[in-house]
Amino acid sequence: MTFDAQGYAPAHFRWAFDAGVAKITLDRPERKNPLTFESYAELRDLFRALALGTEVKVVVFAGEGGNFCSGGDVFEIIEPLTKMAMPELLAFTRMTGDLVKAMRACPQPIIAAIDGVCVGAGAIIAMASDIRLATPRAKTAFLFTRVGLAGCDMGACAILPRLIGQGRASELLYSGRVMTAEEGERWGFHNRLVAPERLADETAALAASIAAGPTFAHGITKTQLHHEWNVGIDTAIEMEAQAQAICMQTQDFRRAFEAFAAKTQPVFEGN
Repeated sequence: MTFDAQGYAPAHFRWAFDAGVAKITLDRPERKNPLTFESYAELRDLFRALALGTEVKVVVFAGEGGNFCSGGDVFEIIEPLTKMAMPELLAFTRMTGDLVKAMRACPQPIIAAIDGVCVGAGAIIAMASDIRLATPRAKTAFLFTRVGLAGCDMGACAILPRLIGQGRASELLYSGRVMTAEEGERWGFHNRLVAPERLADETAALAASIAAGPTFAHGITKTQLHHEWNVGIDTAIEMEAQAQAICMQTQDFRRAFEAFAAKTQPVFEGN
């Protein structure tokens, strides 16, 4: 069973695929691109399916209309949640957590292109991505506490401290305040800041450069980055020894050597 990137047609966001790069665009600009129960589930299912999508080499995640994502829709998610019993609430929180699990488990690097509002579940999606490019007007907030909830949502207490440090993550999760774009870059949340009019082009160029690399090896790198959070250094070194030995069996490794010997650029094919 495989994933058909060319034929995929989601119902709750836009999808584009070209030259190994898939682009997801949240497309409710009039509401700053909030999520619904249905879009959460569809995104979760998509990232699970991407484990079988060998033609997809990189995923770009973006929002339409100058904003990334305003989180869960107030009237389509928040209001219904206030009326649910515990079994339904737990099913929902597990489903949203499964989206992050699926993003971390899919082998493709994910690049978040962040402009404007990036809050709540939108901030979590950005956090769960592998690389984040942002504009100077990006405003990121883990605002769960501002709606009476804990900051420990969708893995925030596990992942955010690893990106920006325990103290900074604690402040953001307790206060729910906005992290400015400049803070985000200085703290290591954003890889770099780019002008709003350059965000799409810069993201596309980065995605293309990664897509041109050794796809199988990139998948191994992502797997190791994820799993080595949970092990000691000695175990991590052994895991990486085994992972690298596997990569040395690929044709891309041989192609790179042959290109170096011939003084040409390697053309990777992902096998």
